[in-house]
Amino acid sequence: MIDIHHHLLFDLDDGARTLDMSIDMAEMALADGITHIVCTPHANERFRFSPEVNRQKLTAIEEALVAKGIGPLALGLGCDFHLMYENVEDALLHPTRYTINGKSYLLVEFPEFSISPNTSQTLYDLRLSGMTPIITHPERNPILVKQPERMAEWLSTGALIQITASSLHGRFGQQAQRGCDWLLERNWVHFIATDAHNLASRPPQMRTAYRTLCEKYGEETAERLCVTNPRAVFEGLPFPAQPELLDLSHEIDPFRPEKSSKKSHKPGFLGRLFNR
Repeated sequence: MIDIHHHLLFDLDDGARTLDMSIDMAEMALADGITHIVCTPHANERFRFSPEVNRQKLTAIEEALVAKGIGPLALGLGCDFHLMYENVEDALLHPTRYTINGKSYLLVEFPEFSISPNTSQTLYDLRLSGMTPIITHPERNPILVKQPERMAEWLSTGALIQITASSLHGRFGQQAQRGCDWLLERNWVHFIATDAHNLASRPPQMRTAYRTLCEKYGEETAERLCVTNPRAVFEGLPFPAQPELLDLSHEIDPFRPEKSSKKSHKPGFLGRLFNR
């Protein structure tokens, strides 16, 4: 399995604290069946983003893994790109500064308290500059869990979606778990990733999520979300063909328990967008 969202680099953000912790996280990931990790420290107002420092940290981890005989494990670099004005302006000037392995895919994290009405234009501008935005963990974003239909337009213009492995089995609560199913049922998910920060509360493990996907959605889906699609991102390849995006928004209130069996037959926003 290939993990494209992982806070493995030590002493940079709220992820691994020390080099030893990074090594332990890498070893845990390997034991779980993860073969590739993209190291994605935060790039936001709180944590300064420096590609040069990140490369130094990555080299230290790689050397320590070799010295301890741990591997093989392929490591790459990217970031958890916070969608804020300063980041966007810099990314438009330096399109490969924030992307995964200096290629074309960019992890994009949305604010928790407000999402700009200009977001569609911002994502489009990133696309025009050669970047493919990957929206991270929308099932955990308090705005998007209430308004998931906002993602429809972003998907239609080429954005992709990543959900968190442990959200699938309730680590972030029932609402996030329902959100994952809501997105998966519509083929709106392109990646499963750990978003690992430590060894305990947010560990670098995907195996349980992979098995859950196999049981509920089939092995092909599990392989596509955990291996095939992430490999394209890691290597900077054209994105593979995906199943058709579905609109089932009229069936239940998105991300929330069904309160009534009464269903509306009027075409909603998503139906109009996807011509359904």
